[in-house]
Amino acid sequence: MKRRRHGNRNSLRDRNIHGAPKTLDPVSAMEEETREDDAKLAPSKEAKDFLSSIEARELDRCLFADSLITVSDTGRELGEFTITVQNAVYNNEQCYLLHANSHGSIDDIPCGTSIMAYISKTLETLEQTHHEYVQLQDHSLDRKSHMVRNGDQLVVNKIVTEREDVKSQSFTFPVSSLEGFVSEASNLLILRILAQRKIFPENIVFLSFDSETQICLSTYKVLGERKQLLGTEFMDVFGIQRTMESVTDIPATWHCYFLSDGHLASRVQVGSPVTMKLLHKPADKVTVKKEETLIFEKKPLVWEEDMQMFSRFLDRKEELRSSHASYVREHPDLKALLADFLQFLLLRKPDDVLSFAAEYFAPFGSQKAPGSTFDDSGSVKS
Repeated sequence: MKRRRHGNRNSLRDRNIHGAPKTLDPVSAMEEETREDDAKLAPSKEAKDFLSSIEARELDRCLFADSLITVSDTGRELGEFTITVQNAVYNNEQCYLLHANSHGSIDDIPCGTSIMAYISKTLETLEQTHHEYVQLQDHSLDRKSHMVRNGDQLVVNKIVTEREDVKSQSFTFPVSSLEGFVSEASNLLILRILAQRKIFPENIVFLSFDSETQICLSTYKVLGERKQLLGTEFMDVFGIQRTMESVTDIPATWHCYFLSDGHLASRVQVGSPVTMKLLHKPADKVTVKKEETLIFEKKPLVWEEDMQMFSRFLDRKEELRSSHASYVREHPDLKALLADFLQFLLLRKPDDVLSFAAEYFAPFGSQKAPGSTFDDSGSVKS
């Protein structure tokens, strides 16, 4: 398997509420390089069979939101973790929009991770943005990665910012070499499906990326059932273990427990001092009826008060409000994008908000692939 790399490899101490802190070794690679892995990694037959066996109704059962709190091993609340999955359209293709966000503080150090991605009906990652940050006392560490499928290539851009130092990398992978590949976003969907099935083969091994964008193996195993307290009631939860066999680092393992409907009940990275927990049983799904169009009755004209003009104003105001609300509903990624930006803005509290916003949204502006959904505002089609 080959990948093409451009730019500099980065050093960033990754410390977020997904797991324990770790240090990445700095390596310099100024020239363009084509690298061939010493050993060709491949997904297991069971993993490929699993992907081909997923039915549309199973994916439809995964369209819901999870909201957990993050606690320390002493029970102190540190932050929150949320996941939402909903229907979306990407380049005229029906797909799913997944948004995962965790933020809080470890050892009184603010940190967080955000993932937003478009996932196809076959669980292929069409586009994914991954953002991590750590706010230290005297400076901040910030890492962004952007993955997009462009024709028969998967293009990955990474930008790491530490103080005033900005380093970037670019990787290109042939899609043909990524059979059985799962991104961090598609992994969250796979876990929900496995939890609802409860029974799956022992040897289920996918391809994935480690923290250095090296192809690695991602293995899933059954942990079995146990009881977990949700509110005042003990409920059965089903456990799944995921292990990432990194090429350059020690393996990373997560234990996740789910309710029977696929809702995440707890998540912990082995060796980490923090755990994500569901406090209460999720409310039953309620069918939401389609909003009815508001109808305003025409009022009699009272010329002394110019009610005709006032009525026109109200009609136009409601028309705009309805149009704006409709646009927001049809573009759920807008809320996710703005939520991430506002969270980062309030964490940094810059004096110059406009410059900060320009810097925040600039990194992928010059490196995106043609036709990317995350375009500049001037080229977005309504």
